[in-house]
Amino acid sequence: MTRTISALAEIGATYDAVLCDLWGCLHNGVIAFPEAVKALQDYRVQGGKVLLLTNSPRPKSQVILQLDQLGVPRDAWDEIATSGDAAQAAMTAGQFGTKVHHIGPERDLPFFTDMEPDIRADKVIERVPLKEAEGIVCTGLDNDDVETPKDYRARLLLAKQDDLPLLCANPDVVVDRGEKRIYCAGAIAELYAEMGGRSFYFGKPHPPIYDLARRRLAGLGRISDDRVLVIGDGPATDVKGGILENFDTLFVTGGLAAEQTGTAEQPDPAKLAAYLEETALNPTYAIGRLR
Repeated sequence: MTRTISALAEIGATYDAVLCDLWGCLHNGVIAFPEAVKALQDYRVQGGKVLLLTNSPRPKSQVILQLDQLGVPRDAWDEIATSGDAAQAAMTAGQFGTKVHHIGPERDLPFFTDMEPDIRADKVIERVPLKEAEGIVCTGLDNDDVETPKDYRARLLLAKQDDLPLLCANPDVVVDRGEKRIYCAGAIAELYAEMGGRSFYFGKPHPPIYDLARRRLAGLGRISDDRVLVIGDGPATDVKGGILENFDTLFVTGGLAAEQTGTAEQPDPAKLAAYLEETALNPTYAIGRLR
């Protein structure tokens, strides 16, 4: 039975660390959420560790810069693990060949160059046109302001004909940038799979990003899984992933599922119950917005 809470502080003492999602929980891609920032700051003051766990295709260094620009102070977190980091590890191991075709905006190019010390670069990776590629690396849409996955059908059909594997650096299908909902790399990977192509995922809810998170969390101290809380607004990513990894989970209903859960400040109990039954999810807790 999911328990609705009014603030992280109600349950914070039960956990030694939180794995907190970014987009939809801590910011909306345009501004940071002050209440969420304060909740994490207060949690750290009480001795808790905060690892920001994000499906961003950007490496950790670029996410830090983004958080700085959005106004998230560095005393709100201890460590970061990104889908981009986990995907980099697979790419540089040569799992998608050494010549890859990139689908994604220019702002994601640091994915190919900026890597943390715990990401081993065993292979030299070259970005090439599709006709020369051994695999595809998808970090997003080239222009997510105007494009949809349908714009990539012809390119993906060519890739499928050559049986190219696709590395999805961000399993999110959509996110809300301010008031606008935009498509992410997960939408491209989903379409490719529907066409019969081979898509591989390295962010939530898939195991590689949690393996990385546990390694980085271990650098902050010895913390057992039963003392870790996962926080997120994505039912199919944050909540599902946390449950699959046997972590307690806090579902932030005011993000992607705000309409389905009737969330203004807090979820409507009846709508939340119906939504959780429909999605076959059973998060430990629910809250309208992180605070």
